[in-house]
Amino acid sequence: MDKEYPVKIIQHVDEQVLAKTVQRFRERNIILPTFAEQKDPSKIPARIKEALNEVGLWDVNPLNLFRITWKNEPVEHGGQFNQGNWIEFPPELTGVPARIVGLVGKYFPTGAHKVGAGYGCLVPRLISGEFDPTSQKAVWPSTGNYCRGGAFDCALMACTAVAILPEGMSRERFEWLTSIGAEVIATPGSESNVKEIYDKCWEIRKTRKDCVIFNQFDEFGNAIWHYEMTGNIIEEVFKRIQDSNSRLAAYVSATGSAGTIAAGDYLRTVFPHIRVVATEALQCPTLFLTGFGAHRIEGIGDKHVPWVHNVRNTDMICAIDDQQTVDLMRLFNEEPGREYLLSQGISPALIEQLDLLGFSSICNLVAAIKAAKYYELTGRDVLMTVLTDSMELYSSRIVEYREQYGPYTRDLAAHHFARWLEGIGIDHLKELSYYDRKALHNLKYFTWVEQQGRTVEELNQLWDPDFWAETWHQTDEWDELIRDFNERTGLLRG
Repeated sequence: MDKEYPVKIIQHVDEQVLAKTVQRFRERNIILPTFAEQKDPSKIPARIKEALNEVGLWDVNPLNLFRITWKNEPVEHGGQFNQGNWIEFPPELTGVPARIVGLVGKYFPTGAHKVGAGYGCLVPRLISGEFDPTSQKAVWPSTGNYCRGGAFDCALMACTAVAILPEGMSRERFEWLTSIGAEVIATPGSESNVKEIYDKCWEIRKTRKDCVIFNQFDEFGNAIWHYEMTGNIIEEVFKRIQDSNSRLAAYVSATGSAGTIAAGDYLRTVFPHIRVVATEALQCPTLFLTGFGAHRIEGIGDKHVPWVHNVRNTDMICAIDDQQTVDLMRLFNEEPGREYLLSQGISPALIEQLDLLGFSSICNLVAAIKAAKYYELTGRDVLMTVLTDSMELYSSRIVEYREQYGPYTRDLAAHHFARWLEGIGIDHLKELSYYDRKALHNLKYFTWVEQQGRTVEELNQLWDPDFWAETWHQTDEWDELIRDFNERTGLLRG
């Protein structure tokens, strides 16, 4: 490369702070997994695996740092590791011959993969002494799961967490965050109100010197974790399910913070012809129409383009109606809906798994079906997506929508199946040209330069593919520092 970009997460090592962190972790018996171990749990030391037999998936136990992986055995207590968890959705449900496969996020601690994104942001700062857990608090601005993941990571690593999220998020999120000991700050609005979260971050920067902001929308550690972990597991699952005629045709991801969609950058290096499809809510079509609004697809935040989104690597934008996700949620989870699905030839085994799809997961499934229809994909084509979290995190929403719309009936189920599954078309899709992508890149200016203190020079760097090529490859360096850190605590010896 001719250019040198300031993309390294770890800029220096503060030995004085690092020594305090090592002492704290030694006292609390905290061992850090390497990123290589999260990618391939077979590398985890045998005595840690044995100790996990006595630990529940959601327990606030430092050993659960080793369960920040896509490869957890799908059990609530004492699980070990497998080759990943996924669902393949059959044509009877999707209406397309292409194979649509979703990675299951429920079997991370906290029930969502955001614990990984949080780990990718916090740990490089801990092992370099750039964050002091003895005197500083980690602030996690989020529209939902990221602050949950960050708060859980903090609890496991003896750090103090501050969670910022919109007041309109599900009740379960607030109750859980309080129970785990996080300071909780509710900002006005719901999913689409990201600027209000940013405003609170600026207030904290100015008034609370003990706080460090880990903003998932501009923290490259978020995207790097998904590049390495989510990208690799998708490659592995595809190779496991493929036959001699298969091709990985597309990767579909709701944008949210644009962490998860970074897996598409990895996949492009292995499958050059893959299409990367970014999904958002039709009611807030920021990427699709430079639009705005509010929506109910929990797990997606919008009205801006995240700094860490490599829009040059995005091939299509797909906008999904939030009413579609709400109605399909009821179809998939309420008894009359499940009975109707059974009458339409959907297997009981699949029906029993449909509660593994939370709102953004349903959004991703619909977007995958639309992309398969748009590109006229066949039975040899595989589309991969991510089932970020499950309905376990949204049980109150079922009750709320039942109260709002009335009891769910077989007639409603038939209507929703016909309209929202059989009726899926290729509307609200935009295949991006070079200049469409450049326009999305330019849209970052208004949030990040005008509001958030970035420079035009930094923005221009994000359009250069060399910037991203250098940014992605940092975990080997981090793993060296993690191994040194663990050696200094002495907890892996003896």
